[in-house]
Amino acid sequence: MIRASSAGFGRRFAALIYDGFLLIAVLMPYTWVVVLIHGGAVTEASGRLSWWAFRTGALAIMAAYYVLNWTRSGQTLGMRAWRLRALTDSGKRLPVGQAVVRFCWGLAAWLPFGLGVLWLYADPEHLALHDRLSRTRVVVLARSRDRNQRTESEDRGREPPDQHGVQSE
Repeated sequence: MIRASSAGFGRRFAALIYDGFLLIAVLMPYTWVVVLIHGGAVTEASGRLSWWAFRTGALAIMAAYYVLNWTRSGQTLGMRAWRLRALTDSGKRLPVGQAVVRFCWGLAAWLPFGLGVLWLYADPEHLALHDRLSRTRVVVLARSRDRNQRTESEDRGREPPDQHGVQSE
């Protein structure tokens, strides 16, 4: 069982916004190349096949971004900024298959106005719907200073200092 606290909606949404800016920066050159190859704008009117191929490619780029980051470090750029990490239920790094499942359920959870993510307020373990369905969780990491203090106090066999740095005896 994991002792870290589950991430709330606000942190998850903020990380999603950060990741969105990065994905926009990656998808712009992709779109430019597709438009050059196609010889003009890729719209539904310009051909259903090219429109769906373009959308599938963009979705594949987004999936690759999340899956690669979750399997390597458990964190996307936005998650690093907000000190979040995606883990399995047992607290380990996500394998590729589980990261893909998490991405797919995550799309479904965020699309209807974030209702699947807001589910975390009804869940007894504060897990979003896609966390529950993919058997993963997003936890808030301690600040590095807090982790160093905790490690030092655990090494001495005492309780970690409280918020004012006072050790209990």
